[in-house]
Amino acid sequence: MEYNTQRTKLIINDYGRNIYKLIQYTKTVEDRDKRNVMASAIVDIMAQNSPDPKDAANYKRKFWVHLMILANWELDVDVPYEITREESVEFKPNAIGYHHEKSRFRHYGSIMENMIKRVAEYPEGEERDELVRLMAHAMKRDYLLWNCDTVEDDVIQHQLESLSDQKLHLPVDFQFKDFREYLKGTDEERRANGTHKKKKKKK
Repeated sequence: MEYNTQRTKLIINDYGRNIYKLIQYTKTVEDRDKRNVMASAIVDIMAQNSPDPKDAANYKRKFWVHLMILANWELDVDVPYEITREESVEFKPNAIGYHHEKSRFRHYGSIMENMIKRVAEYPEGEERDELVRLMAHAMKRDYLLWNCDTVEDDVIQHQLESLSDQKLHLPVDFQFKDFREYLKGTDEERRANGTHKKKKKKK
């Protein structure tokens, strides 16, 4: 189990942990064109979850700035707007509305399930395939953190297809990483925070 006290503190909480993970993964992609596609898709998802008017001029500019802030300005992509590192954007968190719908796979969370449904509406192509790859990696990591055990790759694939109503499938060339790669750094964080240390009982 991974606790919030062990995780990196989010600078902007409203986008959730999964968006942050997708951004961190995008930073590791070597191909610039793929990074641009992924960054643009992440901004689209951020904008979809925002109540801001979609018809406002340059309304996506704010999300590109937030993307760079969440990436600690270390994401090398082509930003379609003029922004600088010194720029500050007014950000007023919105109240979170809680729902009472039952989640089919609680270990992924409602944000991931909503992202899968949203991506399932995308037209087939490179952008959709890249998002499927990102979500599949995030799903396996979340499953392992929740289950604290190994998981068959077929399970993740079937759950992705189930959550998307059979609209999303893993690309033919997609390969999951070894489960240890997804958990790398988790044990170090726990040791650093003193987690799992047994307290001595007082006699």
